[in-house]
This record gives sequence, structure tokens and C-alpha cells, in this order.
Amino acid sequence: MEKFKADIYVDADACPVMIKEEINKYSKMYRFEPIFVTSFAHASNADQPGRWILVDARPEEVDMYIHNHSKKNDIVVTQDHALASLLIPKGVYVITPRGKHFQENEMERVLHERYLSAKARRSGKHSKGPAKFTKEDAERFSSVFCEILSNVEGK
Repeated sequence: MEKFKADIYVDADACPVMIKEEINKYSKMYRFEPIFVTSFAHASNADQPGRWILVDARPEEVDMYIHNHSKKNDIVVTQDHALASLLIPKGVYVITPRGKHFQENEMERVLHERYLSAKARRSGKHSKGPAKFTKEDAERFSSVFCEILSNVEGK
């Protein structure tokens, strides 16, 4: 397989199967090979398309692998706000499985909201958690993902 201008890294531990399928479908169309990074604790025996990297099950191990290997113009799919805040200054495109494309100018607010939520949980307040993943989320992801792939392909 030829060397690409950019890599696609997927934080595969918490990525919905539907989104992994979309990543494989569109990556193939744009001639990219996605790299799915997962911990041994979340590894599957099933033969899955794409390149799979297995890391230790220690906390943040997947995030550290992605952070250490990503470079400018790479694409990362993750819902981890802290990881996104580390990648964006490197020139990495960061998108969530729900299609949110993180921008540098919003990261301070996003991290502050994350901090407030964690603080509330520690004090005993529990929220309902994220809404159920929908078909609309997948469609939004596909649209944003293809736009980013097109931008990267043109560089």
C-alpha cells in the first residue's frame, strides 16, 4: 500500500461499530488506511478491516499512543476532550464519533465544561449521561469526516 500524506487514528475503545464501518468505507474511497488503536481489554477476535494497534489496558494508554504518533494534517476520531486539546495545537484534525469537529478557539470552554462536570460528579451529582447514538449522529459524522478527508487529500 502506498504511503499517505496523513494518517487516520481512531480511539477505538469507545467508538461505535457503526462509525468504525463508516471510517473504513470512506477511508477506502479516499485511499487512506485507518489505524484503530485499542487496549487489550477492548480487543476483538473478529477479523476487522483497517490496521489495528493494541496497547496496554492502563488508563490513557490509547490516548498516549495517538498523541505520540500523530502529526500535522492527521485525522483523529475520539470523544476524549483532553486528547483533542493536545492534538489541535499540533495541527491535527479532531472529530468525535457524533461528527463534532473540534476547533482550537473552543477548547478552553470545552475543557472548562469537562472540569465542571467532573467536579459535580465528585460532589455526588450525576447526570443522565450522553444521549443514545442515532442515525443522524452517524450521518453528521460521515459528512464532516468526508469534508476533512477531502481537505487533507488536497494538501
